[in-house]
Amino acid sequence: MLHGKTGLILGVANHRSIAWAIAKSAAREGAELVLTAQNERFLKSLTDLVSELGRPALTTTCDVGEPEQVAALMDFVKAQRGGLDFIVHCIAYAPREELEGNYVDTSAAGFATALGVSAYSLTALTKAALPLMEGRNGAVLTLSYLGAERVIPNYNVMGVAKAALESSVRYLAADLGPLGHRVNAISAGPLRTLAAAGVSGFSGMLDSVAQRSAMKRNVEAAEVGDAAAFMVSPLARGITGTVLHVDCGYSVMGI
Repeated sequence: MLHGKTGLILGVANHRSIAWAIAKSAAREGAELVLTAQNERFLKSLTDLVSELGRPALTTTCDVGEPEQVAALMDFVKAQRGGLDFIVHCIAYAPREELEGNYVDTSAAGFATALGVSAYSLTALTKAALPLMEGRNGAVLTLSYLGAERVIPNYNVMGVAKAALESSVRYLAADLGPLGHRVNAISAGPLRTLAAAGVSGFSGMLDSVAQRSAMKRNVEAAEVGDAAAFMVSPLARGITGTVLHVDCGYSVMGI
């Protein structure tokens, strides 16, 4: 599906990352990849992982909270790959103390951090990447979660950030559509990732979702990866502004 396509995947933390599952699926489908980690500590583990892809991939760091690093990343991609056909944004963060207790106790600083890193970064990255996608009918994909639509215990300000992210997807889709580009999101079911470890009571959430989902199980990372590969491929060329649920049908159940 992705032969001859160049993709940038941001936010690979370790082998449990959804970003890594997407990278494996995209590489299997023939994509030439550039993968980023937040800092040098995560970059070492990412570099070790690349050998498992079965094809070469470039790795670098990018802290999306630093505009100069975003600009440097785009310069790196342009120099090494010439342009981009798709971007996958797998970045979210809120201070750990904001992911427990009541949402009403969210601090102003925690709110600003969560919205800036988890939502605004998609807009900033997309704007920075536009020159690299010119004439390529590019695709932008981000990761959301059901907490954007419903109240999830202890998800708190991240739910608000994901709601802002999903709204950004729609506005960006409208902006980029006339240029031939698409913008979408995948709302994945809960997975044991580094980010999920920061949510209090996460293990109990997994059990509950498995019992109540339409398929009576939790989603697997590889299933999210394959869905992402489809969404950034030409096979999904008529889809934009959409949030695709990949959660074994949990989001469609009433009780």
